[in-house]
Amino acid sequence: MADARSGPAVAVLGLSRTYGDRLALDSVSLEVRPGEVFALLGPNGGGKTTLFRILATFLPPSSGTFRIDGLSPADGLGAIRRRLGVVFQSPGLDRKLTVRENLLFHAEIYSLPRREAARRAGELLERFGLADRAADRVEALSGGLARRAEIAKALLHGPRVLLLDEPATGLDPLARRTLRSALADVARADGATVLLTTHLFEEAEAADRIAILDRGRLVAEGSPEALRREVGGDVLVLTTDGPDDAARLAADLRERFGPGAGTVSTLEATVRVERPGGHELIAPLVAAFPGRFRSATLGSPSLEDVFVDRTGHRFDEEAA
Repeated sequence: MADARSGPAVAVLGLSRTYGDRLALDSVSLEVRPGEVFALLGPNGGGKTTLFRILATFLPPSSGTFRIDGLSPADGLGAIRRRLGVVFQSPGLDRKLTVRENLLFHAEIYSLPRREAARRAGELLERFGLADRAADRVEALSGGLARRAEIAKALLHGPRVLLLDEPATGLDPLARRTLRSALADVARADGATVLLTTHLFEEAEAADRIAILDRGRLVAEGSPEALRREVGGDVLVLTTDGPDDAARLAADLRERFGPGAGTVSTLEATVRVERPGGHELIAPLVAAFPGRFRSATLGSPSLEDVFVDRTGHRFDEEAA
């Protein structure tokens, strides 16, 4: 949970980034509070990894700026990097070194005194359930253990902000749950702010707050619960034979039921109806439009519904 330190831990101020004529980030602004777990959620091509690389100081923005623990690039990238712990999507451990050797080598980079480095490494290995694997080479670890070792390494120098790019990618469900618990512990026990990118809804659900990015734009920001509430009521999805059928059904539905239908929209071959008590509409729809839809699915709003509501397209559609 967020702590009482003044000012945001991470402030993103009008960041844009272009690659040639492609706009990867479009004037994104957001704030991450101290001590919270914050997720950047988006599909491939949404801009989240570009934003991650800018915040990690590996990529300059085309315009705009950012602050990490109150420091901007004008204060020096070295000063920012000392406040950051960074875990990349691609493995960053030396597979031929032991877990402990990886941590101690990282300590040398940050010029930590050897006694302090050994003490800190021992504490982190214990915390992340790696003490009994400290002498094992990284190549002998499972994906979940290796990811925990990477997080331990990133925390060795006591960063204020921990950045992680798609940390759950490639992990099995149990390893993902263990990872979520470990990240919550980082925010609670270390007082560090955790900012991660993900394309997995379950990972975003576990965050204190999220920002949804799509095609370089920030389309939603808030707690998962608050964003779901904004969708409103239940979500009833009617599946038709094609986009034209969906459009005609949506128009007829609005005309037949008026405001009582709630919010009606189409997405490809489906009609989405958002209203309180969505189950009450199923029987009247079947009676009013026999044979006009192949299935009806009712559920509470999800983060995927939030994404569709804000963007008008499916989450798995990549940006061009």
